[in-house]
Amino acid sequence: MPLLRFGVFMLAVLASSVSTSFANEIDSISAHSLAQAGQLMIIDIRRPSEWRRTGIPDGSVPISLQHFSRKVRGEFFGDVLAAVQGDKNQSIALICASGGRSAWALELLEEVGFTRVHDISEGMLGNGNGPGWLARKLPIAVCDAC
Repeated sequence: MPLLRFGVFMLAVLASSVSTSFANEIDSISAHSLAQAGQLMIIDIRRPSEWRRTGIPDGSVPISLQHFSRKVRGEFFGDVLAAVQGDKNQSIALICASGGRSAWALELLEEVGFTRVHDISEGMLGNGNGPGWLARKLPIAVCDAC
């Protein structure tokens, strides 16, 4: 019996050490379905030049994470807060080109108190996590504000 308790304890320790961003990954098909059902807000955190090149996920909110210099925009957190109307508990999913920036931005938002942030880890263009929003032929909108 003590060995069983130790095993359960070790599983709990390992589970608690899993990266938050990994635990909050979501594929683009699921994100699209949840957004269509009104259960998730998708925020495209790429730069305006990227939005112009590919469009943005239909129904998403374009809020660029970085300036062209690749530094985090000071307005980013306020823009996200405004998009969720001040509700840091609203379920949001971040998407970028290939999943790197969205994983990083997820952690940044959690650090300032957002509680239900997800990473569309395959991004718009795809990577080892999946083919991406574009290859899955999910709906795209032209970014009028770009």
